[in-house]
Amino acid sequence: MADQLTNEIIAIIKRRAALEGGNITPASGGEITTATGLTSLGIDSLGLADMLWDLEQAYGIKIEMNTADAWSDLQNVGDIVEAVRGLLAKEA
Repeated sequence: MADQLTNEIIAIIKRRAALEGGNITPASGGEITTATGLTSLGIDSLGLADMLWDLEQAYGIKIEMNTADAWSDLQNVGDIVEAVRGLLAKEA
């Protein structure tokens, strides 16, 4: 079962995917989970940058440009959740 942070991030990703004109659910037709690949949602690199901005605003975190470059390797929703969780832990 997903925790609150995971559920919130999934909701942000769903909103961004819809704004980007992507699929709201993965190409496989299932619900979005931590294993869902970002490419299956139709989120490209620009969409990923927009999503990072959304996450900064939602959680009051700052994603440095060097960090954003490192985030380009993010492949799935779980990768994003863990990266945000790590930044939140640093802020605490």
